[in-house]
Amino acid sequence: MAGPASLILISVFAFMALLGVPLAVSLVAASLAAVTLVVPLDMALFTAAQKMMGSLDSFSLLAVPFFILSGVMMNSGGIAIRLVNFAKLIAGRVPGSLAQTNIAGNMLFGSISGSAIAASTSIGGVLVPMQVRDGYDRGFAAAVNIASAPTGMLIPPTTAFIIYSLVSGGTSVAALFMAGGVAGLIWGLGMTAMSIVIAKRRGYPIEPRPTLREAWDTTLAAIPSLLLIVIVIGGIMGGIFTAVEASGIAVLYTLLMTFAIHRTVPLSRLPGFLVETAQITGTIMLLLAASAALSFAMAFTGIPAAITDLIFAISSEPVIVLLIINVILIFVGCFMDIGPAILIFTPIMLPITNQIGVDPIHFGVVLVFNLAIGTITPPVGTGLFVGASVAQVRVETAIKALLPFYALLIGFLMLVTYVPALTLFLPRMLGL
Repeated sequence: MAGPASLILISVFAFMALLGVPLAVSLVAASLAAVTLVVPLDMALFTAAQKMMGSLDSFSLLAVPFFILSGVMMNSGGIAIRLVNFAKLIAGRVPGSLAQTNIAGNMLFGSISGSAIAASTSIGGVLVPMQVRDGYDRGFAAAVNIASAPTGMLIPPTTAFIIYSLVSGGTSVAALFMAGGVAGLIWGLGMTAMSIVIAKRRGYPIEPRPTLREAWDTTLAAIPSLLLIVIVIGGIMGGIFTAVEASGIAVLYTLLMTFAIHRTVPLSRLPGFLVETAQITGTIMLLLAASAALSFAMAFTGIPAAITDLIFAISSEPVIVLLIINVILIFVGCFMDIGPAILIFTPIMLPITNQIGVDPIHFGVVLVFNLAIGTITPPVGTGLFVGASVAQVRVETAIKALLPFYALLIGFLMLVTYVPALTLFLPRMLGL
């Protein structure tokens, strides 16, 4: 039954997606079409509706709209320029200081806003023109911005790990945050090292050393923004509050910072922020419900077991199985946004990794790392196209400049995949 069901599921989904039907609707329709091979349509509709509603009946889901609202306000609250100035201090006096500033800024802003696209446009929109004016190659400036923007998908707080936690059956969000933070730092530091090597070889300038007064003023201006990370992550790690409570605190803190401390946005913008948050949340929730219908259809028709058998028919060696999964996930990430990809492929891949003894926390990091690479990879990586647009370069030019960064990221992916202790040591050390 799994063979015909898989064929119907994939065919209906692909056909509707090509017609431009919304992804959630395509998933539900394909799932129902597959299940009707086994049970009548009325029973399939009733059961799918139950599964969809049940998937949204989770207290943990409250963290999603709260973190989204915090990020929306951050994106419009004048945070970017303060973090850019602070990132200059972090970058130090090294070759290509502005490139290092771009990377540090993307890591800071991406982790706070939770969006690689927001980091790429906000930080890159400021720093790419600055790099070009200082004699940097525009393609290199674009590549640095594009390659470092996805770190915000890994460095907490990030909704990607919250979604994975829900779909994977309650994997610890705190442990995922810590493991993902390590992976995000590896990614960011690797991009820094690569850009230093290229900048030194090309003789890019070094930024002048700031005075102590300038450094002090810059740090003071950035502290309110940076404290959000400290409060949220420190509170979760210290057991002071849960991830859901942390999301509520993040909203209150961002409200205070945006409308009272920085005062860069009038209070009249708040209803607009709420509407934008509702739109993004509604999309995520609909996709989550649709993924529940998909999971029901796959489990009912035996598709995951068939996929597992297919992969294990190729090889049962964990090294080979993980390599196959990595190839599939990078390919998926090139065509699909990270949220829907997590919702669709976690139920498929997690049972396989469980069979070869992979820790669910480790797999969550590998999953997000893969999909994050996919967002900046052709032919459809959204981060690639947005970053090229921000830098005002052709996509082909950006891809050429990105080649050494791609090679390094693939190396880091293999490192994260095959050395689980690298990302798991921190959550284990903290007893998570």
